Amino acid sequence: MESFVMKCGGSTLAALPDSFFTDLKQLQDRGIVPVIVHGGGPAISETLNQLSIASEFVGGLRKTSEAVLDVVEMVLAGRINKEIVRRIQLSGGRALGLSGVDGRLITARPVENTSEVGLVGDVTDVNAELIQGVVGMGYMPVIAPIGLGGDGNQRYNINADTAAGAVASRIGTDRLIVVTDVPGIMKMEDGVKRVLTTVTIADIETMIESGDIYGGMIPKVRAAIQCIQGDVREVVIVDGSVPGILSSVLDGEQVGTRIIR
Repeated sequence: MESFVMKCGGSTLAALPDSFFTDLKQLQDRGIVPVIVHGGGPAISETLNQLSIASEFVGGLRKTSEAVLDVVEMVLAGRINKEIVRRIQLSGGRALGLSGVDGRLITARPVENTSEVGLVGDVTDVNAELIQGVVGMGYMPVIAPIGLGGDGNQRYNINADTAAGAVASRIGTDRLIVVTDVPGIMKMEDGVKRVLTTVTIADIETMIESGDIYGGMIPKVRAAIQCIQGDVREVVIVDGSVPGILSSVLDGEQVGTRIIR
């Protein structure tokens, strides 16, 4: 069994067409099993509002108290995780939903600025054996990025992009696919917006400074860069609404934007 890691935001996943899940199933049938790490920021914010729990962001990370963490775990490991599993299974695929707590899948420690952001974690270890075991049984692991401290007691909220990069690196994948709602990183050339096929991390910083990358694309691109860690050498940003997009990437077609070191 071959596998690859795919990262997707919760709101993006909810909007993906059935063709995307058919593609996942067809890859699974070919013996290429996706390992999915998902986020869920908008749904977490919505639920916190409904419960009147105050929440703010500090440098792109959600300030996380125990009360916020309860909601993060409930939404990510509960609602969104199971929604993804359900949709994969409806397409005929086989999936198993896990959070980083299950089987000590993701071990974490507090981030350096924990005094500012609270219970946010950095990944220190990933139980690669567990992921490989699930893949070996023919199931797609669908992972909610909650981590567990070394003591096995304290939970941590982990940025989904950081978690995806760590999972990919620990299971020995050098490429990670980030599924978004845009066709890649775009740049104006001769009055026409074109998708850039390959960019380096340095190119991205230059394009943010020049304004070529702006608005909602900045966090997406920065998030993709966070995935490049350890053994992960490249991240491909693709539009999940394009039929057969994952197969296209894995078959070596030139789609989306490759971000390389």
